Amino acid sequence: MSEALIHTYATWAEIGLAALTFVSLFFITAPYGRHGRGGWGPEISQRLAWVLMELPAVALWIGIYAFGTHAWEIAPLALLVIWQTHYVNRTFVFPFRIKAEGKKTPISIVLTAVVFNSLNAYVNARWVSEYGSYAASWLYDARFLLGAAVFVTGFAINQHADWVLMNLRKPGETGYKIPRGGLYERITCPNYFGEILEWTGWAIATWSLAGLAFALYTIANLAPRARDHHRWYQQKFPDYPEERRALIPFVW
Repeated sequence: MSEALIHTYATWAEIGLAALTFVSLFFITAPYGRHGRGGWGPEISQRLAWVLMELPAVALWIGIYAFGTHAWEIAPLALLVIWQTHYVNRTFVFPFRIKAEGKKTPISIVLTAVVFNSLNAYVNARWVSEYGSYAASWLYDARFLLGAAVFVTGFAINQHADWVLMNLRKPGETGYKIPRGGLYERITCPNYFGEILEWTGWAIATWSLAGLAFALYTIANLAPRARDHHRWYQQKFPDYPEERRALIPFVW
């Protein structure tokens, strides 16, 4: 079996995994963060968990990309920068900005994330530097320009949403508060909305089944969790704003 065929199967496997994840998470809330609970096996610190979960999307992605025929061409390199803009921040910056003292994440969740991020790294890195075809002129193609713009918009939304959450509590305070400002006035999870925009932009910028597979998985993973977050806030705070939606302003 050729590697090209293996890559195609891996891409479709990711799409299938997206469908399975979407259905599963409407019945099971992933046990980490505010939804953490016992019964999911040994745990490690939340900060270390974030680093380990996201590391394949940085290190493995670069390693796979580097072996591609087109690795040193300008358009694939631009796509590499887009990808790593998100994941370097998510792996090496975000975990050390959050207030994670005393919080734990089950190792089972970490291992699940590592497996997915490894698959996703292979599917997307191998496409960008080997099986895709991106001449220098791709940087002026409307699809790349639109995709990059959508990605940057999503990244900015994601960063602002994270900043609001990180600054909710004053030093020494504990517990949860209702986030205010920006898209938090319209939806409960602008961080998830921003991340979905990012990878939708990636799918457009790469114009590929590989990029679409990741965008679909992102939606499948984050939409049910946004619903769970929204319900959690409504249950915890009787005065939670009624006009807020879970994930999409004015819609849902």
